[in-house]
Amino acid sequence: MTDNSDRDAAEAQAAQRLLTALQTREACAPVREFIGPTDLPAAYRVQERLTAGRVAGGATIIGRKIGLTSEAVQEQMGVDQPDFGVLFDDMAYDNGELVPMDRLLQPKAEAEIAFVLKADLADGPLDVAQIRDAIDYGVPAIEVCDSRIKNWDIAFADTVADNASSGVYVLGTVHKTLDEFNPVETGMSMLINGEEVSTGNGAACLGDPLNAVAWLAKAARDFGEPLRAGQVILSGALGPMRPIESGDEVVVEISGLGSVNARFSEGNPQ
Repeated sequence: MTDNSDRDAAEAQAAQRLLTALQTREACAPVREFIGPTDLPAAYRVQERLTAGRVAGGATIIGRKIGLTSEAVQEQMGVDQPDFGVLFDDMAYDNGELVPMDRLLQPKAEAEIAFVLKADLADGPLDVAQIRDAIDYGVPAIEVCDSRIKNWDIAFADTVADNASSGVYVLGTVHKTLDEFNPVETGMSMLINGEEVSTGNGAACLGDPLNAVAWLAKAARDFGEPLRAGQVILSGALGPMRPIESGDEVVVEISGLGSVNARFSEGNPQ
């Protein structure tokens, strides 16, 4: 009983530290001092507490994001699997809309394919064939990753607890079905202020972005919160992320799919 009480208290402290950083826009120390660097169940319990805090504050869950889909990043973090986080309604920005820098701390942009679901992914094998049938369309996306933890000093448990280091995201206006494009065959170029800073392709995302969505569908079901029709899924980076500065404009071109752009306000992140 004492062990469980101690565990709950430590996880509550971790969640409160992250929630305070989110609310005050002031980066905090890592939370691995409370939950250890690699304890995934503890980290997801902290994330769940953070999510409950966001929902209690009026936020609405509208989807999920997948992180750590690159083998190189997994090796760097000392893990052998991706992670996932929650997308809230207040994280979404329209194509070309000005993103206020004062809501971000240490933003980094990455290019992704987002998918919108037309069917629940709660039952069945959740294999790639089922994933394909459940996807309504794909759309080019910019995910702005952010960390509440100072200087991105993160272990695996830190980023999982911190909602998979999520910030905001921007979706393009072009929607294509999987009959109109093949995610694994896409190529990606990301420009910041007109300079190409990142390139990649669909195969860089767990071998195929649809593999990433299949992984997420199984993980979400195991977690007790299956993916649902209408949700937005950010499927993971197609290439390296890059830091964003105030006043930047980010443009992502994904071959076979389209483009998306995000503008960031003047003024430093908090």
